[in-house]
Amino acid sequence: MEPAVFALQRLTALILAPLVIVHLAVILLAVEGGLSAAEILERTRGSVGWAAFYGLFVVAAALHAPIGLRAVIREHTAWGGRSLDIAMALVAVMLLGLGFRAVIAVVCNP
Repeated sequence: MEPAVFALQRLTALILAPLVIVHLAVILLAVEGGLSAAEILERTRGSVGWAAFYGLFVVAAALHAPIGLRAVIREHTAWGGRSLDIAMALVAVMLLGLGFRAVIAVVCNP
């Protein structure tokens, strides 16, 4: 299982890197351009492109973060095994739920 988890961690990092760069660039350009939060939200509403972009962002982050957290916990504590794997799976599900809730609220709300 460890080689697959290692590979998934690296794959999600490859996906996240350009997404984070685009996300930060868009935020900086929008804020520098004088857009308010309300104006930004108005521009993203109903956009399939932004929903897909942030949907992929959510999935990649929700997989990447618990894998990294699992590695840190295993390295610095005595916790390991199946219970840690289950706890990190629950963290992933929670992040997916919260992330998609945000995507829906920002992009899909009328």
